[in-house]
Amino acid sequence: MPMTIHVDIVSATEEIFSGLAKMVLAPAEMGEVGIMPRHAPLLTRLKPGEIRVRVPGGTEESFYVSGGMLEVQPHVVTVLADVALRARDIDEAQALQAKRRAEEELRHKSSDFEYARAQIQLAKSLAQLRTVERLRRSRRA
Repeated sequence: MPMTIHVDIVSATEEIFSGLAKMVLAPAEMGEVGIMPRHAPLLTRLKPGEIRVRVPGGTEESFYVSGGMLEVQPHVVTVLADVALRARDIDEAQALQAKRRAEEELRHKSSDFEYARAQIQLAKSLAQLRTVERLRRSRRA
């Protein structure tokens, strides 16, 4: 039997995924990390982006997180995020609208706080759109 690691992906409101994986790829703040069974313990912040979970059997599950924390233990990976969605559940039209709104706010900033908030919203909407596009490409392959 191939070695696996247990993965839990949890948002502020619900558990999104709980199961076994052969590998997890996540958007850590300092760059993408790959986690396999028996990985050294790790605690890091996540930036908005896609988490990919390679499950036994060869398929890959894709999730969007708005940021959060990633905790790795030798046999367990836990992702805690304010917002976590299965890639197939992302509303592309809503993400495009949020992107346009954030770009407009960046052009007409009235304070540093509003500018920073618009930058965060733009990063989140772009991460959602990248996740949707990657899912679309993987379905074509």
